[in-house]
Amino acid sequence: MQLTGIHHLTAISAKPRKNLAFYTGLLGMRLVKKTVNQDDVSAYHLFYADGKANPGTDLTFFDFPAAPERRGTNSISTTSLRVAGEKSIGFWRDRFKEAGTHAGEVAEVDGRLTLPFEDKEGQRLVLIDDGGAGPSSPWDKSPVPAEHQIRGLGPIVLSVHDAARTAAVLTAVMNMRHARSYVAPDAQGEVQVFAMGEGGPAAELHVIEQKGLPMARQGAGGVHHVAFRTPDETQYHAWTQRLRELRIPNSGEVDRFYFRSLYFREPNGILFEIATDGPGFATDEPMEMLGEKLALPPFLEPRRAEIEAGLKPIG
Repeated sequence: MQLTGIHHLTAISAKPRKNLAFYTGLLGMRLVKKTVNQDDVSAYHLFYADGKANPGTDLTFFDFPAAPERRGTNSISTTSLRVAGEKSIGFWRDRFKEAGTHAGEVAEVDGRLTLPFEDKEGQRLVLIDDGGAGPSSPWDKSPVPAEHQIRGLGPIVLSVHDAARTAAVLTAVMNMRHARSYVAPDAQGEVQVFAMGEGGPAAELHVIEQKGLPMARQGAGGVHHVAFRTPDETQYHAWTQRLRELRIPNSGEVDRFYFRSLYFREPNGILFEIATDGPGFATDEPMEMLGEKLALPPFLEPRRAEIEAGLKPIG
């Protein structure tokens, strides 16, 4: 029973119109689903991904009118996005400079070229060169050339107060393996790398212990949770049973219509989700029309008029 990689990452935006412009316009990602937070239908839930909305490529946002995140430990501190090769890193360096986007310097971290940057709300992101390994599904309507498009999610970085407790859950409960360690950029500490499935940049979680930082406070420009891939419902049910047997508090099985979810918190309080690869985002819309209108799962469809009346148009 193995998790196969990062499924999606969900962050928080207080400015959905600007969020949409940044991720589709500047980053050239495809809006593959415009829906609502199923637990709070007054908020959009926006999904950006590759051209075919493949699992492992989704960067998603809840539209919460929240105060800015207070950065600190016990949080997801950096989200990586994969691109293919040194030329692509150079392309993005120039693109960010031209757009006036806050970006750092190109640097080699953990043996890979990286380019850190932030969105308009301070969301901490980094482009990482994955060497072009594995399949990709460029979006033919992206303003970014196909060879330089974002290919999917890369390693997710956790900052925690007690790394040993997190590591115990990752290895003993979630069947990840400790792969290696490296010194964090700016010598902030040692980062422990945990791998899933076949490993590689699409299937890694990086954990750094930072006891000296204050506790983070979730908000706009921060991350809500990270989700991990399980390939089918058989293994999904097995994960539910595993958490139950180990008496780990969890949400129980949740049908999100586009995938099945299971939520729990690791010992430092960071929210984890295990999610199935399917059914997928083309379940209720044709692939060529994904994200063009507000999509609602069947159980919310009878409330469409009410829900649409409570949402602000974002384009």
